[in-house]
Amino acid sequence: MEFSDVKITVLKKLKTGDILKEYGVGEVEAECPYVKQGHEYISKEMNIPEGFCSWAWADIQRDVVHLAMGGDFPWISKKDVMVSCCTDGLRPVVFKLERIK
Repeated sequence: MEFSDVKITVLKKLKTGDILKEYGVGEVEAECPYVKQGHEYISKEMNIPEGFCSWAWADIQRDVVHLAMGGDFPWISKKDVMVSCCTDGLRPVVFKLERIK
């Protein structure tokens, strides 16, 4: 079976404001410092892209695999696409995943 590659685009880095102030330690950054908004990565054969955050990968991998294997998500308006996120409670990041045909 052949798998599709999946493009991962950083859509938005979210700020949690008061939550970060209450639970963050010291001078923790207000946004995730590991990715840049608009940056793109390619997952080949369902593997983590080079340079991609392993914590974010743990959160979005199942959606990448689903797209790579030909699946879609009925609650997403566009075919071959999923919106997924890193679940860092202090500095979440939203990603767009796109199957590359």
